[in-house]
Amino acid sequence: MIRSLHTGATGMVAQQMNVDVIANNLANVNTAGYKKSRADFQDLLYQTIKAPGTISPSGNQIPTGIQVGLGVKPSSVSKMFSQGDIRNTQNELDLAIDGKGLFQIEKPDGTIGYTRAGNFQLDSNGQIVTVDGYPLYPVMTIPDDATLISVDSEGKVMVQQPGNTAMTDIGQIELANFVNPAGLISVGKNLYDESEASGPAITGLAGTNEMGSILQGFLEISNVSVVEELTQMIMAQRGYEVNSKSVQTSDQMLQTATQLKR
Repeated sequence: MIRSLHTGATGMVAQQMNVDVIANNLANVNTAGYKKSRADFQDLLYQTIKAPGTISPSGNQIPTGIQVGLGVKPSSVSKMFSQGDIRNTQNELDLAIDGKGLFQIEKPDGTIGYTRAGNFQLDSNGQIVTVDGYPLYPVMTIPDDATLISVDSEGKVMVQQPGNTAMTDIGQIELANFVNPAGLISVGKNLYDESEASGPAITGLAGTNEMGSILQGFLEISNVSVVEELTQMIMAQRGYEVNSKSVQTSDQMLQTATQLKR
């Protein structure tokens, strides 16, 4: 009975983490470029009372044996990099990636972060930056007198200036991809850092190496499905309840055992 108390408790802890992950997904349902997370679990070690295949006293082989599980534990929280819906915003600085690539962002410490959020803006110097002021990499500066900003599907940035009918090329957006994007480290502010698990960044132009194409005037929204997350939350809640019920039942059985009289 002590074993079942601990086993039920591990199930409650696991379902609590599951609800935490679901709650974070729901909180970011309107976050541009957000990728939902999924909690994964694995069973704990088993207590082997009788190993399968052992020989009984009569000389027969026991086919199954007796193994009692000791509960569950969270094994990982995985990012799901499926494509989110793309919304038409008609904002010339809103960029969406239709594919697997990520935008490269220069962080204050000089390192490169990666994001799917394409809601860019201009700072006081005319640089294309994120909402936190981190410049898009490679850094591009829009002239003060630019009347039109154009970004084609391959990431070439061009502007039109007064008195000049031709478009002026000011830079090229490069995208990054990873062998294992689920191994990226989430650091907040819609940014990811590379890790040993993700592998090094593979950079290139949009439209090559499965980077995807860039859509100007569009924004990729979160890939969170509210209906799916609420369904998962109900299942997690019921899982928590049944695990708590097993703890209560084990406690009642233990109480009954302690009250036995000769």
